[in-house]
Amino acid sequence: MPKRRDYVPIGWLEPPTIPSNLIRIIADADLADFGLITSRMHMAWLRNIGGRLKSDYRYSIGIVYNPFPWPLLDESQRGKISALAQAVLDARGKHPDSTMADLYDPLTMPPNLRRAHQSLDDAVDRLFRATAFPNDRERVELLFRLYETNVAPMLAGSAPQRPLRRRATVRRM
Repeated sequence: MPKRRDYVPIGWLEPPTIPSNLIRIIADADLADFGLITSRMHMAWLRNIGGRLKSDYRYSIGIVYNPFPWPLLDESQRGKISALAQAVLDARGKHPDSTMADLYDPLTMPPNLRRAHQSLDDAVDRLFRATAFPNDRERVELLFRLYETNVAPMLAGSAPQRPLRRRATVRRM
């Protein structure tokens, strides 16, 4: 997935599709989960903490997915994100001859798909704060603050760390 993409081209598969060991899946995912993962917020997180192979992003469960500060959604929010995620899938469906690479290339992305993603992005952003984010830097700064808040209780209960450097022992003769 080239570095210049605005969005990770994530697929939505349903049974009886059987995934291979070459892809990552989320069992029992719903459209709200799909919406969060395909949002600009999640993409900003991936860009900043995900690995790279050449210039392509590497999506890792342990580094990107698990530590992402997922918002807690009530039923109303979940329904709204689901509807907007479905709009993204519907926009993709209007271009059956296009590959995911074509659909998510910034130069060839269909305008209706871009609009669907922008609507989803706005809604996901509002899950994190009421005011709009002017850029991805502010998104990531907020995500890191939330991540620190999430891990602070785990760190508070851990044993104190030993100093990394050993002190020299002086012997008297």
